[in-house]
Amino acid sequence: MGAGDGSMTGMGAARLDRLSNHAAIFLAGGGHHPSQLLVLATALVALVAVASSRIWPVARTVVTIAHEGGHALTALLTGRRVSSVRVLRSTAGVTVSEGNPAGPGVVLTAAAGYLTPPLLGLGAAALLATGHVAGMLMLSLALLAALAVAVRNAYGLLAVLITGAAIAVVLWRASALGEYAFGYALTWFLLFGGVRPVLELQRARRRRLSGRTDADQLAALTRLPAGLWVGLFGVVAVCALAFSTLWLVHW
Repeated sequence: MGAGDGSMTGMGAARLDRLSNHAAIFLAGGGHHPSQLLVLATALVALVAVASSRIWPVARTVVTIAHEGGHALTALLTGRRVSSVRVLRSTAGVTVSEGNPAGPGVVLTAAAGYLTPPLLGLGAAALLATGHVAGMLMLSLALLAALAVAVRNAYGLLAVLITGAAIAVVLWRASALGEYAFGYALTWFLLFGGVRPVLELQRARRRRLSGRTDADQLAALTRLPAGLWVGLFGVVAVCALAFSTLWLVHW
């Protein structure tokens, strides 16, 4: 038993050293870049997941987490109070914040949802392009931990915790290759996953399936056409994907 305890202590110390090294690398900057094969392979995997009619309805939850997290973070940054965040089993989400019912704060909060996944993907791509894969994963984990505090439904909390646990396991146990594969796949998924919801939003508006979308709310708040807001979401998503591709894929 004594020898076994010593072994476990050694393993724990090694893992703590690994996390410490991750933090040091993140702060100091710089890391090795993966092969182009891995970059392109993870892009293909993410694209298939987003395009698949079977995978997307489940995997979309990750994008919803980012979407609702964007609403919540922007609400806090603009001086509003976040009452609750809910991520539903249908992959829809609801964020409720309190504050001035008009003005820049509520407009920015409403606009942040569709903008957040592609912008997170863009930020992640910038970190990956400079070799900060561990930093990108650690920041993702920190944002998920902050969001978990605001989630008010069981399914939403479970989804956030599972996503965070997956990232934590990669940081704790995966090899450098595994970290890069996971980090690039997640980044590509946010980028591609930032485009598809905008297309779905426009399709739903054309069919008049809902009049309570973020674009419709923004139209009511600003008196600008909802279609203009959908266009803005689309331009940001496509530009984030384009710039990230230039950074990550070295032709």
